[in-house]
Amino acid sequence: MKDKIIVVDDELSIATLLKFNLEQAGFVVETAHDGMSGLKLAEKQDAALIVLDLMLPELDGLEVCKRLRQQKINTPILMLTAKDDEFDKVLGLELGADDYLTKPFSPREVVARVKAILRRMSHQTVSPDEITDGTILIGDVKIVPDNYEAFKAEERLELTPKEFELLVYLAKNKGRVLTRDQLLSAIWNYDFVGDTRIVDVHISHVREKIEPNTKKPIYIKTIRGLGYKMEEPKPE
Repeated sequence: MKDKIIVVDDELSIATLLKFNLEQAGFVVETAHDGMSGLKLAEKQDAALIVLDLMLPELDGLEVCKRLRQQKINTPILMLTAKDDEFDKVLGLELGADDYLTKPFSPREVVARVKAILRRMSHQTVSPDEITDGTILIGDVKIVPDNYEAFKAEERLELTPKEFELLVYLAKNKGRVLTRDQLLSAIWNYDFVGDTRIVDVHISHVREKIEPNTKKPIYIKTIRGLGYKMEEPKPE
């Protein structure tokens, strides 16, 4: 069965071009040309990924993203923006977008990003540190990569795909200091020159969901001047 992609862009030429190229790559594509229509399509939860323009009539892309995440709809979102403005990019990521591209871009690049996101979601490698059924246990955090699930004290965590990938990667590298550049390369799979803030935003999101006190994290430690490290919490 082919994966469905939703493309939401008010520029008909761009939406048509992306639809054509994504279909040529083997996807089923539905399009919408305003934020409200895109939101309604996404709420069906039958899409593998959403390509979402930032500037849309009725509801802008940021509001669409925000509403979907508030509804616990964690379909991956690739945000498109005509603005080369770090504020917009970071705000989109803070609201739950998984990735972004700045216009102008080539349709091939969009297809490549879409494939990369879906590939990372469907292929989780197993490390020697995992117990036999693939589950990773760190403190009272349990991660089941094969089921794309994570739990804190047996309560399921609502994580976006990027947050989940980041948590898995940190967990599989428990005890190792990982630089922001390493995390960018591993999780985003390409070079965000000067955009290491993306890592900080996602680390903050994950901490909000697993740390008892985000101001004094016991799982994901900041290593000043270097990056981050996930640790087994020490008993009090």
